[in-house]
Amino acid sequence: QVQLVESGGGLVQAGGSLRLSCAASGRTFSTYVMGWFRQAPGKEREFVSAISWAGRRTSYADSVKGRFTISRDNVKNTLHLQMSSLKPDDTAVYYCAAGVTMTTATVVEGYDYWGQGTQVTVSS
Repeated sequence: QVQLVESGGGLVQAGGSLRLSCAASGRTFSTYVMGWFRQAPGKEREFVSAISWAGRRTSYADSVKGRFTISRDNVKNTLHLQMSSLKPDDTAVYYCAAGVTMTTATVVEGYDYWGQGTQVTVSS
């Protein structure tokens, strides 16, 4: 199994940047597809980005393309989401997750393990 803990959230002005991190523990972090999801109050959890087990393939939601960058370090067992040009609509709790294949990496059902989330608030 994999345990995930997010960090790096906070309050930022529109146009600013934040870097989220996810620390993983478990036997086989490097074999998992990793993803970021977010959930705003009263809304469904939505896909943000995913990265393959070796980091060679990435996927992004249309709403964040060109602004967010996902990366992973399989030596340090960490996942990151660099967010720039932030908008108030980016305000949400951000979750990291671990799955097994990129074919289902854009849906909640494609992941087996989830972190507790970290709050990102973007002020206008």
